[in-house]
Parts: sequence; C-alpha cells; structure tokens
Amino acid sequence: MRPTRAVPIDVRAVQKDATAASVKLLDYCRANDWAGYDPYDALNSRFFTAFPVLDSRLPRLLATQALKRSPVNIRRVLSIPRTQNPKAIGLFLAAALKLRHVEAVDVEGLDALMIERLIALRSRGTSSWCWGYSFPWQTRTLLVPRGTPNLVCTTFAAGALLDAYEQRGTSHCLNMAVSAADYALNEWYRTEGHAVAGFSYPLPSMNARIHNANFLAAALLSRVYKLTGDARFLDPALRVARYSAGRQRDDGSWPYGEDDTQQWIDNFHTGYNLCALRDIGRYLETREFESHIRSGFEFYRTRFFLEDGTARYFHNRTYPIDIHCVAQSIITLLTFRDLHRESLPLAHAVLQWAMAHMWDTRGFFYYRVLRLGTIRSSYMRWSQAWMLLALATLLDETRAGATRSQSDAAALPA
Repeated sequence: MRPTRAVPIDVRAVQKDATAASVKLLDYCRANDWAGYDPYDALNSRFFTAFPVLDSRLPRLLATQALKRSPVNIRRVLSIPRTQNPKAIGLFLAAALKLRHVEAVDVEGLDALMIERLIALRSRGTSSWCWGYSFPWQTRTLLVPRGTPNLVCTTFAAGALLDAYEQRGTSHCLNMAVSAADYALNEWYRTEGHAVAGFSYPLPSMNARIHNANFLAAALLSRVYKLTGDARFLDPALRVARYSAGRQRDDGSWPYGEDDTQQWIDNFHTGYNLCALRDIGRYLETREFESHIRSGFEFYRTRFFLEDGTARYFHNRTYPIDIHCVAQSIITLLTFRDLHRESLPLAHAVLQWAMAHMWDTRGFFYYRVLRLGTIRSSYMRWSQAWMLLALATLLDETRAGATRSQSDAAALPA
C-alpha cells in the first residue's frame, strides 16, 4: 500500500481551531465536574442490583455490548450515573500541564485539582498507589469489580503524576508513581523461562499476553528507573519490551494479544505500542528498538489513514471511525514527526476531519462515525479526555516547533 498523502493544511487555522476547541472542551468538562458516561459502563446500571437475575455473565456481556453499540444514549433511563474515571483524570492532568503554555486556555489550578482527584480515586484495599475503572466490567470469563487495580489505568495515572513531578517538582507525585511501579512489579509482572515476560491483564490471575499493556507498563518502569536510579525496575522493563517487540509481525504490525481471540490490529493500541516503545528507548537511552519503531510506524502511517485525514479503527477497513482513534492518531503522528515529513500535516488533517465530522458546537466530541450515521454520545474518558490531551499535544508541539525554529534561526551566520 502506498504511503498516505496528507491534504494541504493551513497550520495557523489548525492552531486557531485547536485553541478554540480546547477552550470549549475544557468549559464542557468543568461544567460536568469531569464526570460522564463511558462506552463500557453498562454494569453501573442500578437494574443489576434491583434484578439479581440479570447479574450473571451472559446478561452482563450482552448489556455491555448492546449499550456500547447503541446509536442512542439511554443511560439515564437505565439509571447509570455519571462518574469520574481515574484514567480520564490522569489524561486531564497530562493535558493541563501541556496547556499551561497556551495563553488563551485557562488551566489555572487544574493540575492541582486533578492530582487531588487521583488521590481520592485510588483503589482501596492496598497500601500501594494504583487505580481502576469507575465501573465493573465482564471479561469472557471473569467479572472485574469497580475500582479493581488495573494495569493500563494505573500506567496513565502514574505517567501523568510523573509529568507533574518533572514540571512542578512535586515530590509526592513522584512517590505515588514509584509506588504504582512497585505495585506493577509485585502484582502483575510474570515470566515464563527466559523467552517470555509480561504483565498480567486485566487481573493478576489472568495470564493473557496483551502487547499494549506490556509496553505501557514497561515504559512506566523505565521512566521510574531513569528518575530514581532504582535498578529493580530495569531488567523487568527490558525483558517485557523485548518480548512484545519480538512479537511484531513482518509487516510492522502487532496483534492486540497472543491468544487466538486477540488477533485483531487496531489504531489506538498500535499507537500505544509505538509511543511506549519510543519512551522506553528514550528513558533507557538505548536504540535497541529503533528498527521495531520504524517498521511499526510505517505500518501505522500507511494503513490507518485516508488521504483526507480520516483515522481508521482497523488496518483493513475504515468503519467505525472512533474518536479515541482520532485522538491517539494525533498524538502518535506528532510523536513520530521526525520519521516522515508528512506526519505533522497528517496530524493536522486528522484534527480538521474530526472538527468537521465529530465536533459538537456545545463543546464536546462525538463517539463514532459509522457507515450509515453518527453515534453522538458524549463519553468523558473515551472521548473528551483523550481529545483534550490530543489538542494539548498539538498546541504544545506548535509552541515547541516555533521555539526550535527560533533557535535554528539564531544559530545561522549573520
């Protein structure tokens, strides 16, 4: 497949749109107290406690999938409350720290508020700092209770706390993140001989080999090692990264996981893999994974986008077009702007497409565009938090790019 060619973009117009959208999106999230619905929150319905006959594996699975796919949001009818989700709070914190440099966007005190929220929303029943989702969810075999420590949720929360530590010098944020890395190492890290290493997901009792979870946790351990010098985190981070990097296919792709039922290839999990793998290389100061990154990004760039900036969910079909994929696409393309000259304009094109097709003028982004219509539901974690981080990343990159240009110009001979 030939590389995607991004349409010509007016960079100033994109920056203006991103700034205006950030302002309105922040206002929307503030007005809702950072709480909202989630695609997977069906089991928060009070119907499951009112009618115990429903509270079993098959009804839980059916309810979750039906509500996730419903073109109409009927959560109020089903008595599903809006909740603050720790992963969303972590994303809001990461976005707020990037938006501090954008004069038109008011994030005064937002980082402190999000840190307070993460403290309040930590998982209970353990002395370590860790976080879980604000809803119970049913896997194929087990029910994961609300608030159960979750590896992916914890890595995003801890990563945002490390952002706060590096920008603000807040030592308690570092302490919480180190505790989270300890928890990951003690509770989720598993090895099988010399060849296999990974992190259990979604529960310690489940030994599924999920590559994005592996890379995200390995990146957290790598970052904590870099900041603390604690060698306990180094070998597990490298072993896990090497295992999942080694499972990359010849075309540069990764399946979601190693089980027969996990062989799909999707946009945002591939983006997670690539961004985390680059972070691992950066934190550990190694180029060991460079060939994996390059072949993976080439697959990503050429398989997940149409020429007009449409971000595809799967590598081999366009629909559904999901806002989470849009957000991760922008972040991934900006992260790898050095690997291809069209990465930056393609990121701009993805945002412009989303603004044209998935933005509601009330200040939020829609969930999905389908072949025959649009699901206009608003989801706080899945949609709004991710898009705020994507907008913040784009605006931060614009600022950093301008600074680089000024430095390059100053270095030129008179």
